[in-house]
Amino acid sequence: MTEQFDYTTTEHVLTPGGQSPAESAEQAAAGEAVFGERVRAEARSIIERYPESRSALLPMLHLVQSVEGHVTAEGMRFCAERLALSTAEVNAVATFYTMYKRQPCGQFLVSVCTNTLCAAMGGDGIYRALSEELGAGHEETAGTPGAEGSVTLEHAECLAACDFAPVLQVNYEYFDNQTAESALETVRALRRGERPRPSRGAPLTDFRDTERQLAGFFDGPGAEEAAESSAAAPETVRGAELAREQGWNAPPMPDEVEFPPIPEKK
Repeated sequence: MTEQFDYTTTEHVLTPGGQSPAESAEQAAAGEAVFGERVRAEARSIIERYPESRSALLPMLHLVQSVEGHVTAEGMRFCAERLALSTAEVNAVATFYTMYKRQPCGQFLVSVCTNTLCAAMGGDGIYRALSEELGAGHEETAGTPGAEGSVTLEHAECLAACDFAPVLQVNYEYFDNQTAESALETVRALRRGERPRPSRGAPLTDFRDTERQLAGFFDGPGAEEAAESSAAAPETVRGAELAREQGWNAPPMPDEVEFPPIPEKK
């Protein structure tokens, strides 16, 4: 793939090796059809938030995922063309972070923490129970992706809620102190078209609406409440509150620090 940069603009033209101009034009037309004028305008507004356009890549990927339900080749090309990046650079980011899905996602993404503490408290059992209920494994979907009641299941590494272990998330909203039975009840409700209330944070929305919020646009269902809500639990921040009440502060760092000698290599 060859790359051409116009240093007077932010445009970045990608010309895949071996493709004819007609094929390249066909790909561009396909991208324009998926990402219409509204999405292109929203992409420009994201880019304007940052002094360097490449810094907008993460919310841009959330934006394209809100349109397609996952990050496609067209989505990565869309980002690359607007951020003066190569598709290889965009692909490297999209495949590094697990929040960017490479397969179509369900209406609800159910993430079960199976890291050490949650696993010891029952997280592995919760995952097994949900996998059997859904007939789905890691990053697999029960139902037609995006359709009403469809659920994508995934293992998740530490969800940063060890004080409420075991936990799971639905579209990144917390369900704390879970059991296999409570998790099954939640997933069955989702498949019936219901929206169980998370333990904290915002009310549930569809996966694509959640992705739109992560891109920075709070104009969809439940967005106003999501913008005002917080997932910080009182138990989690109690230590910080106690320190403020008692006037406790971390000791200042000394101006000079004597480091131990480096051992000689033998």
